[in-house]
Amino acid sequence: MSAARPRARDAGSAAAPAGAFVAVLERRGRFLTAAPLFDRRDALPGPSRRGAAARVTLGPARGGGGRVHASAGEMVLVRMPTRGSGARLLRRLGRPDVAADVIEAMLLDRGLARGFDAAVEEEAQAAGVRVTRSPGSRRDLRELPTFTIDPASARDFDDAISAEAIDGDAGAVRVWVHIADVAAHVPVGSSVDREARRRATSVYVPGAVEPMLPHSLSSDACSLVPGRDRAAVSVELELRGASVARVAFHRSLIRSDVRLDYERVDRIFAGAESPAAPWAAALGAARAAAGELERERQRRGALALDTLEPEFEFDEHGNALAVRPRAQTESHRLIEHLMIAANEAVATRLHSGGVPCLYRVHERPEPERVVRLADQLASLEVPTPPLPKHMSSSQAAQMVGEVSQAVDAYVRSSGRGRQAFGALVLRSLMQACYSPTNLGHAGLHSSCYCHFTSPIRRYPDLVCHRALISTLGGHEAAPRGGELAELAAWTSERERDAMLIERDADDVARCFVLERVLGRSGRERAFAGEIVGLISAGAFVAFGGGSGAEAGAQGFQGMLPVRVLRAPGRDGAREWWELNEHGTILHGERTGATLRLGDPARVRVARVDTLRGRVDLEPAW
Repeated sequence: MSAARPRARDAGSAAAPAGAFVAVLERRGRFLTAAPLFDRRDALPGPSRRGAAARVTLGPARGGGGRVHASAGEMVLVRMPTRGSGARLLRRLGRPDVAADVIEAMLLDRGLARGFDAAVEEEAQAAGVRVTRSPGSRRDLRELPTFTIDPASARDFDDAISAEAIDGDAGAVRVWVHIADVAAHVPVGSSVDREARRRATSVYVPGAVEPMLPHSLSSDACSLVPGRDRAAVSVELELRGASVARVAFHRSLIRSDVRLDYERVDRIFAGAESPAAPWAAALGAARAAAGELERERQRRGALALDTLEPEFEFDEHGNALAVRPRAQTESHRLIEHLMIAANEAVATRLHSGGVPCLYRVHERPEPERVVRLADQLASLEVPTPPLPKHMSSSQAAQMVGEVSQAVDAYVRSSGRGRQAFGALVLRSLMQACYSPTNLGHAGLHSSCYCHFTSPIRRYPDLVCHRALISTLGGHEAAPRGGELAELAAWTSERERDAMLIERDADDVARCFVLERVLGRSGRERAFAGEIVGLISAGAFVAFGGGSGAEAGAQGFQGMLPVRVLRAPGRDGAREWWELNEHGTILHGERTGATLRLGDPARVRVARVDTLRGRVDLEPAW
C-alpha cells in the first residue's frame, strides 16, 4: 500500500472517547448539526441509526463551539450530549470525498488509538538508544552478506536473510533467518509492553497503519535497515534438500547490506536485472533452499491457495487513484518458505523443552466439511481427487490439501474461478488461532508451529521471542504458562478484529477508485467480471477487466441482486432464481438458465456507496 498524505486531523490524536462518533457537519439555518457517518450500534443510545433521529445540534454555525474549528461538509469527531452539557465537537477529520480521510475516520470510529501516549513514546525512544549503544553479548554476524525483501512501500523491516552454499556438500545450504530483537527494546511489564499487549497486532489499511509499537521502534530502532547495526535473534538452519540437518539459535548483531523489494527480486530471477555483490550469492543460495522447501511442502499436501492482495495508489491529497492486484510470485514464496522453516524450528525447540509459549494452531478440518467441499466442486465440474469412504480427521487434513492443489492446477489451466474456488476451500477449514497448547497446523501439515518472525507487528511473536531467549543461557525468564490461555484468546480476538477493519478499509478504498474510473468512462460502461459468490439474494461479481481470472484481479466487487436479474440471452422477462443445495449455482426456474460460481458475467455499476464500501450492480447482458 502506498503512503497517503498526513490526515487533516487536529494535533494530539488519540482514541475516540466513549460516546463519541464520527459525523459530517451540516448547516441547518443558523446551526451546525451532525449525524453518525458509520453504522455504530455502540455509539449512540436507542436504535443507533444514522439519520434525523440520531442527529445532534452543536450550536451556531461558527465551527461548533470550543477551540476546534470546522465547517459544514467536513468530517468531525463529536461527543454525545451528557447530563449538564451539550454535544461537543472534539476533532476535525477531513472531508468525506477524500479516501484517505474517510479511512482515517473509520479507524478512529472502530476504536483504534491513532497515536501513542507521550509516556509510551518517550520510553520507546529511550529503549532504542539504549540497545543501540549497548548491544550486549551477541553473536556478531555483521560479516554475513544479508538482505531484506519487502513490499516497495514497506517502512518496517523485521526480517532479514543470509545464506550460503556449504562447500563440499552438493545441495546443502546454510540459511540464517534474522528477526529484529524486539524483546531487547520492550521489557516485560513496561509501558510499551502493556500498550503492545493491548493492541496485540498492527492494523494495515490502504495508505495508513496503526502500529503495535511506536514508530521510534517499529520504523527505526527495530527495523533492519541497510547499513545499520541491529540487534536480532537469528535462526541458523543447515538444510540438505528440504531436510533440516542442524539448527542453532543466536542473539545476534547483524547489518543488512541491501533493502530489496519483491518486484526487483522477481526481475533478478527472470534475468532482467543482475544481482550485485556481496549479496548476489546469498540470494541465489536462499532461492535454492526455498525451492526445496516449497517442493517438500507440496509433496506432503500443504494447502495451495494463490491469493491476490490489493495495492492502492494515492496522490498527495489523499485521493485513491488506482488499485492493482499483488499476486504471490517467486520472491514472495522465497520469504514465505524460509519464514515457515524458522517458525517451525522455534516451535519445535520450545515444545521439546517444555517452555511455555503461544503456538499458532490450525486444527484439522471436519471430514463432513471436506465432503461438502468436494461436492461443491463437483457441481461446478472442477476435478478433485477421490475421497476415502470413511475419513478420519487426519485423512481429512490430507485430502483438503490435495483438493486445494487440484483446484489451484484447474484455475491455472482454465483461467476461471481464482477467487470463487479458493473461497470454497477456505470455508471448509477451521480458523487458525493462538493457543498455549500445541495442536499442530493442518494447513501447513506441520506438527509444531508458532509465529516468531514478525514481533514488530504481532504480540504472539514477541511472546515466542521471550520464550526462545529464555533458553539461550541468559537471565531472561520464560513467559508464565498460567497467563497464556487468556493471552491466546485476546490476541486471537484482536487478530480477527484487525482483519475485519482491513477488509472494510480495502472496500472503501476500492469504491473511491471505482468512482474515479466511472467519472472517466461514464456510468453506462459495461465491465467484464466473474461470479465469486452466491447467496439466495443474488450474486457477488468481481469485475474491472476482461473475463476469467483477469476480472477478479482488478479489485472491484459488487452485488448483483436477483430482483434485477433477467435470464442471460433470453427475452428479458423476469426470472425466478433458486440457489442449489451446495450454494454454487443459481437456477432460473422459468428458463433453466444458470449462474455458477466462476462463470463470466457482464455488469454495470448501479450505485457506489463509498463510505460503506458497497457496490450495487445490474446485468449488462
